[in-house]
Amino acid sequence: MKIYSCFINTPVSHLKITQFDSSIVKIEFTHPISEHNAPPETSLLREAKKQIDSYFHKKITKFDLPIKFYGTEFQQKVWNALYCIPYGQTKTYKQIAAQIGNPKAFRAVGGANNKNPLPIIVPCHRVVGTNGNLVGYAGGIDRKVRLLTLEN
Repeated sequence: MKIYSCFINTPVSHLKITQFDSSIVKIEFTHPISEHNAPPETSLLREAKKQIDSYFHKKITKFDLPIKFYGTEFQQKVWNALYCIPYGQTKTYKQIAAQIGNPKAFRAVGGANNKNPLPIIVPCHRVVGTNGNLVGYAGGIDRKVRLLTLEN
């Protein structure tokens, strides 16, 4: 079992993509890395970079990558629900809570949303407050606005 990572520059940030075994397990907003310090890439990481680039160029609206979540059972339910939010649409924390069968857990949904290990691929930026306000995003509200604008 090995961990591999690579970096990609996107319109919203530099991203670090991490692979564990045969799945993508983490995407982080990060700082640029020089080419000569970049680790070698696997075919899966190259595919992840290709799909992320295609997303930002509006060529794809959903990712087709093997992903794996590491988190509590509740977090995994939330992340799976986030993964199903269609491109260009939003849901509220309350709607996600109801979808996972725990309608009063909208604040806990917010906490799980904040810990989403795969932003962009698992579109936590598509979750908004009940009144439609853009509240909370681990990558910053400015990135959330840019991602939602890209999709509309």
